[in-house]
Amino acid sequence: MKRAAVSPGPARKRSPRALRESPDPAAPIEVRAVRRGDLDSVIDLDATVTGVEKRKYWLSVYRRYGSGEHDEQQFLVALREARVVGFIIGEVRDWEFGSAPCGWVFAIDVDPRVREAGVGTLLLRAIAVRFERIGVRMLRTIVARENTLILSFFRSQGMMAGPLVALEMDLEP
Repeated sequence: MKRAAVSPGPARKRSPRALRESPDPAAPIEVRAVRRGDLDSVIDLDATVTGVEKRKYWLSVYRRYGSGEHDEQQFLVALREARVVGFIIGEVRDWEFGSAPCGWVFAIDVDPRVREAGVGTLLLRAIAVRFERIGVRMLRTIVARENTLILSFFRSQGMMAGPLVALEMDLEP
């Protein structure tokens, strides 16, 4: 659904690989911390949604956020019938931009076949609860204006424009 910063290393263009058979829509959804064994499914899901496989990037993200050692860093997966159907990644940042500690969501993806099943809502709530446990009271993200799907999702969750304005500058002449 949402893509964040540019990934390290080259990315390979690929056609989105067809996901395996559809999960049972009546099966319960479990949200838990990512495990190393989930990584190939996360990479496949991301590549299906974005059309670009970024294995090196995802290995780096897993090393940084997948250890589960720091409450300030979260990498969660949603599973239905033991298959990854979504993920969310975020971290607590403090005092940047003059802001008290807040949680930042920088990636969320949901299998297109289960987007209407509440998976994104469960993932967002799960990361929010984890951040609340360590005293965080604000959750933020950055969304591309043209990504109306993720923008609509975050708005439906109660998120709205905040006090910060994203600025950028092209470093190439």
